[in-house]
Amino acid sequence: MELKAPARLIADLRRELGAEKVLDRAIDLHARAHDASHFLLVPEVIVIAEDIASVSAVLQLAAEHGTSVTFRSGGTSLSGQSCGTGIQVDTRRGFRAIEVFDEGRRVRVQPGATLRAVNIRLARHGRALGPDPASEAACTVGGVIANNSSGMAAGIEYNSAKTLESMTLVLTSGTVVDTSRDDALQCLRAEEPGLVTELEALRDQVRADPSAMTEIAERFSMKNTMGYSLDALCLHDDPVQILLQLMVGSEGTLGFVAEAVFRTVPVHSHCATGLLVFDSLDVAARALPELVSTGAKALELMDATSLKVASRSPDVPSVIADLTVAAHAAILIEYRADSALELDQHLAQVASTLDRTPTTHPVELTRDMSRRAQLWAVRKGLYAAVAGARPSGTMALLEDVVVPVQRLAHTCEELSVLLADHGYVDPVIFGHAKDGNIHFMLTEDTEDPAALERLAAFTEDLVELVLRQGGNLKAEHGTGRAMAPFIDRQYSPDLVQVLHRIKAACDPSGTLNPGVVLTADDKAHVNHLKPVDRVDAEVDSCVECGYCEPVCPSRDLTLTPRQRIVVRRERERALSRGDRTLVAELDSQQQYDSLQTCAADGMCATACPVGIDTGALVKRLREESRGPAQQRLGKLAANRWSAVTQAAGRGLDAASALPSAAIAWPNAAVRSMLGAETVPLWTPDLPSGGRRRSGVNLEGDPVKPVAALFLPSCQGAMFSAPDGSRGAQSSVAELCGIVGLNLVMPKQVDALCCGTPWSSKGLAEGHEAMAEQVLDSVDRTRRLVNDRVEDLLPVVVDASSCTEGVASIMAAASAAGDPRAGRVIDAVSFVAEHVLPRLEIEPGQRIESLTLHPTCSTMKAGGEADLLRVARAVAHQVHVPDDWACCGFAGDRGMLHPELTASATAAEAREVQQINAADHASSNRACEIAMTRATGRTYRHVLEVAADVAARGTEPGTPA
Repeated sequence: MELKAPARLIADLRRELGAEKVLDRAIDLHARAHDASHFLLVPEVIVIAEDIASVSAVLQLAAEHGTSVTFRSGGTSLSGQSCGTGIQVDTRRGFRAIEVFDEGRRVRVQPGATLRAVNIRLARHGRALGPDPASEAACTVGGVIANNSSGMAAGIEYNSAKTLESMTLVLTSGTVVDTSRDDALQCLRAEEPGLVTELEALRDQVRADPSAMTEIAERFSMKNTMGYSLDALCLHDDPVQILLQLMVGSEGTLGFVAEAVFRTVPVHSHCATGLLVFDSLDVAARALPELVSTGAKALELMDATSLKVASRSPDVPSVIADLTVAAHAAILIEYRADSALELDQHLAQVASTLDRTPTTHPVELTRDMSRRAQLWAVRKGLYAAVAGARPSGTMALLEDVVVPVQRLAHTCEELSVLLADHGYVDPVIFGHAKDGNIHFMLTEDTEDPAALERLAAFTEDLVELVLRQGGNLKAEHGTGRAMAPFIDRQYSPDLVQVLHRIKAACDPSGTLNPGVVLTADDKAHVNHLKPVDRVDAEVDSCVECGYCEPVCPSRDLTLTPRQRIVVRRERERALSRGDRTLVAELDSQQQYDSLQTCAADGMCATACPVGIDTGALVKRLREESRGPAQQRLGKLAANRWSAVTQAAGRGLDAASALPSAAIAWPNAAVRSMLGAETVPLWTPDLPSGGRRRSGVNLEGDPVKPVAALFLPSCQGAMFSAPDGSRGAQSSVAELCGIVGLNLVMPKQVDALCCGTPWSSKGLAEGHEAMAEQVLDSVDRTRRLVNDRVEDLLPVVVDASSCTEGVASIMAAASAAGDPRAGRVIDAVSFVAEHVLPRLEIEPGQRIESLTLHPTCSTMKAGGEADLLRVARAVAHQVHVPDDWACCGFAGDRGMLHPELTASATAAEAREVQQINAADHASSNRACEIAMTRATGRTYRHVLEVAADVAARGTEPGTPA
């Protein structure tokens, strides 16, 4: 049965916050119930909070209604601390402000900003945040603080607790505390006298007990996220500073951190990275103490299963690809320095130690950035990749413990025996070995009572093992629900009492995240576990880590890829238990939220550690929803594409010539009648129609051989170039003509398309028909140019999304053994490779500044370097906004659902307006229209800019 919040609570929340900020539909509740952990609790209502006033209002209403509150931002937490019943407060959308100051030495951040977004802004100052968790692409600052995140190189020296300078927090009473104020203690004492008194009493009690002081010192000499930061009572006299420290690692159970100021750390500009391979995990672990003594900044341990899974990646480093993994283990090692000389000296000092390390191969350290990135990509994506490869019918459970480094080898040995004794086959062990911090993952059928009994028994033995080795039960993933029942096993009774008093002082009504950190349920770690789901082959390997969310165009409008997947899973689960009401509700709500507003751009696959393209699932579901009549209509359009593009162009010409009202009203009426998914929305900012592709003259040199087959995009036939400029097709032709490169177009060019309009809409018959036309036309044109079929000319396409579409057609043909297949290259890359080296551009020809919008297709194809190369050749300054993202126009999706593009481009548009460059460019006409609409700046193809600049050098009298 669905959990529904009381009507009065919903009404009160909507009155205070606005109806659009309070969500209680089935799709909203279930989509946001899932996080990266193996726990699942469905909230009663979702609140989108965007400022402190909203959070205070929610806390006040929650207290009045006796409802719990759970804060959620990135949802990458692994121990169940970001899921709960009651009110879930989504802080991901609103709290994203980032302010860098003091030349990057400090940064003010709100909890919804991802760690990567912060570090991108700090990078230009040679700085970074201290915490460096592997999930940095998706985890948010709110979670980093809430879990006291550390990571791969941070240790306990640069974790959240050690690098936080101040914060603004909201207590359950609604009191707002800014710890940076000089009068912060006076204000806190005036507004929360009971809290201040209790913190002072706890401070004095702990300090008066030598055994408590010793216990705390031992526990916090290692990574430790069990319970609260008890060391705050030992380190600080000021209750405000104690409160600040307690909030770090409190997992949303003591208050809400609305803003934080971090002291940043320098980024070492010179690094050497390598993978040390050992015969076994035991040999690797025994080598660790001596490796730690060499001053390595990172030592990341990976066992045999980790290496086997990593070897399946297409981008796996050769050191893993060439290894036949048996019982091997590896340690990713990295040394860092501020100069090449300093790094040389350090490596010379440690060479003898590395030489005698018992590795299977000689140690090789690389400074090459791409090879280093490959190695780190293996480690950062390891959890999700291994979890994605789990056996069918199981759920991945990740544990996180720490022991003194000198006891790590023995602990790993005992852990392996323990896992085997409990029947866990092929468990995975990896982690931050430099700190004695290991993660291990096991897989379990969470719906099998016998399996849950096994898990409970294993956890009991694990707790005993870790504590016997002098370790902590949680190092960096937080206590959450996973280890909450074992707090009293790690701490003495007196300190357990202190933990409960801290909770009672900060959250006397128990409103915040009940059951997390502290619990009365001794089975909390085996309750509310996610069921095992196998629904769609395209996405079944998803572990709901959320890495995909920051790159999704619809993330702030409807659903993210993770949420689309979990809604599908919830629907199938409801169907299996006979809940037809929920099935019908989700089916209805998915049409817009999941299917219609998915850009299907594939960007999610670029961020997913296991390469899941949720857009592929959406395309299949769209296809399944198409009837025979729609498929036939799609095929008819493919076979009459020249007429379709001409009609579209002429329609836009007519619309441009008429008063806006004469178009807007009829257009709105037809959309209302036939549906927004069927009829595009006309807006006055749409360009007029383009011109036939066959009408563009290719001025090549008839003596020289043809360099490429040119297949210009039909976007240029539908939409005119901005401000009557030359357009992408003419620009490519002119640039090639200047340097004497010959291009040839198919005679049937006006009838051709990349196929994306059909594939994205699920019109399979139309896509197949167009693919055949493209293959036949390209093949005939090649044969006319050169009788030798094996000497295939590359196909050049002048719009990045169309390049991707044509490449997809060719890839499918190649896989089928079709001899008509061939290489496809984007026009930007073609110009960068073949035109720029022959083109002389003087400094005086260049424009002053250029802001670029890289397209999602460019990024997916790895063409960003070529795009930047062209841009830097024609502009003195080139800007790529930090908040760059897919524009969401997605062919015609931006005309069917302009709200998708508006949402996807909002952050980038604000940044573009602040940059205020002289010119703006992209590499795809649809994206240019989207960005022009979003920013009010005219975007055109980067090759149009290049053609303008090049033309200045060929005009008589043009100054150099």
